[in-house]
Amino acid sequence: MPAARTPVAERPAPGGLFAPTLQRSADDQARLSVLVVDGDQRRREVLTRSLAEAGAGTVHEVSSADEARRRARTGPPCELAVVDLGLAEGDALALIAELRADGWRAVAVGPDDHVAAQAAFGVGALAYLTSASGVCRVVEPDAAAGPLTGSGTRIAAVDGAPRELSQREAQVLQQVADGHSNAEIGTELGLSALTVKSHLSRIGRKLGTGDRAQMVALAMRAGVVR
Repeated sequence: MPAARTPVAERPAPGGLFAPTLQRSADDQARLSVLVVDGDQRRREVLTRSLAEAGAGTVHEVSSADEARRRARTGPPCELAVVDLGLAEGDALALIAELRADGWRAVAVGPDDHVAAQAAFGVGALAYLTSASGVCRVVEPDAAAGPLTGSGTRIAAVDGAPRELSQREAQVLQQVADGHSNAEIGTELGLSALTVKSHLSRIGRKLGTGDRAQMVALAMRAGVVR
């Protein structure tokens, strides 16, 4: 996230979500209560300041999904949750789904990546806030259909959380998708079969599955392999 800066929406955010371009009455501003869920204190402060400048009446801060759940159970209700997808416990998507089921609106904050955006929309986020070229912008569901970056190496894991593969790991997965054995992949990429196995083990840990077919399916869904 950039240094203290008010988010700028490229178009009005859906459902009356916060945005400086969105005009809200004084009564609406007073009623809007937001919960920011982010493990990074500096980023929380930036988000809180930006939300206040954008018209939020009250902004509460917590640093983890568990704190957010406790706050949701015991504290006064909030209209909106702003949840960072990079929470240390990797539980951001589950948290968004739970809050949406309880009637909250939710905005996900994450990398400039269509797979992460799709994963967030898939669990009920109403908008996806990302930082591009030093300016925060709102990405809506139709804009998440295409890639936001050209890296092509980010995949939604089994738990729905985005995971970044190295270019080499993506090459290995493409070879697996083409039906090659570890030895054949090694020959094609100039690696030993043991190194190929090591790459696949790392990919499996990142994606949450050791099943080659499931790895390939996740990679195909993300457009990383053909």
